[in-house]
Amino acid sequence: MTRAVLHVDMDAFYASVEQHDEPRLAGRPLIVGWDGGRGVVAAASYEVRRFGVHSAMPMRTALRLCPQAVCVRPRMQRYQEVSAAVFGVFREVTPLVQGLSLDEAFLDVTASQHLPGGAVEIAREIKRRIAARTGLTASVGVAPNKLVAKIASDLMKPDGLTVVEAEHVHAILDPLSVRRLPGLGRKTGAKVEAAGIHTLGALRSAPDAVLWPLFGRYTALMRERASGVDERPVLPEVEEKSLSAEDTFERDIGEPRALQRQLAGLADLAASRLRARRLMTGCIGVKIRRSDFVTFTRQRAVSPPTCEARAVGGVAAELLARWLSANPGAKLRLLGVVLTELTPAAQLGLFEETRRSGRLDATLDEARARFGSGALRRGNTIE
Repeated sequence: MTRAVLHVDMDAFYASVEQHDEPRLAGRPLIVGWDGGRGVVAAASYEVRRFGVHSAMPMRTALRLCPQAVCVRPRMQRYQEVSAAVFGVFREVTPLVQGLSLDEAFLDVTASQHLPGGAVEIAREIKRRIAARTGLTASVGVAPNKLVAKIASDLMKPDGLTVVEAEHVHAILDPLSVRRLPGLGRKTGAKVEAAGIHTLGALRSAPDAVLWPLFGRYTALMRERASGVDERPVLPEVEEKSLSAEDTFERDIGEPRALQRQLAGLADLAASRLRARRLMTGCIGVKIRRSDFVTFTRQRAVSPPTCEARAVGGVAAELLARWLSANPGAKLRLLGVVLTELTPAAQLGLFEETRRSGRLDATLDEARARFGSGALRRGNTIE
């Protein structure tokens, strides 16, 4: 029996939830994100994407591109509620569900192909049930493996259904831009195009002499991926739902710089735990407990998911700074960094290890593994 894998991706998830819950926002250019000088876009509706706005863009840039955009703050609890309903639909179809984020998953439906219509009808039924229960649309790719299914789901957004049969993989993939290859990365993609390789077909047929300077020991893997070859199984969801690092102080701390120093060390520790488990986080939060034992939490979604200490620390520092500015003079007895929306680290993401922060993380991990956790410390954690 031919393997059948679905990749289901909710369309502009956060923005679509907001437009569904507040009808006056329907059809309007909508940005979900944080305002202020350092705010970023968490999600962008399709109406605002036409102006060039996309997730992870600085809010200032987004509003310059589309001054008439409506901005709303993220409501993570609401998104999690809708996500639970969506994943409930998935589990009605198959137990082999691998969640990638709140709004995205792989499903292996190979064993269910005996049903009328097979994998294609299963995909249609999933779309129908999601729409009936949430009022939202999803795009689905149906293919013989995870890689091709993920590429396919993005070809006809929004509300799309793209089927790639095994015998047609090359015909569909070959004309596509190399940028369609999941995990290739912006910088690596630019290098590949600079070498004269613009399509997956060209990448598939390029000689080693061209590919080796670009990918080194990953050359064979890249050729396989461009050919649509992917033997990775659909794995059950990651058991760990969250990962954290926190510390209760011997004496309450009220000085902002000292608190930020403590937080930087916790962010570094939490990120190193992520990497040790080969996980990435899609949501970074801080846990704040005052001297009177009242506890606060603040969090932010990040896209794409990350395991880099610099990214985790940067978001955590901003969340703490905003809380401190709203609570001047507060003394804290506990701080923590909480990472949620955990997903397996993408193998193809290894091509972005050339980034400076990635090299630094790898060096710190290696030194600590050999000489102990206190062997090296980041400068922003030292008093």
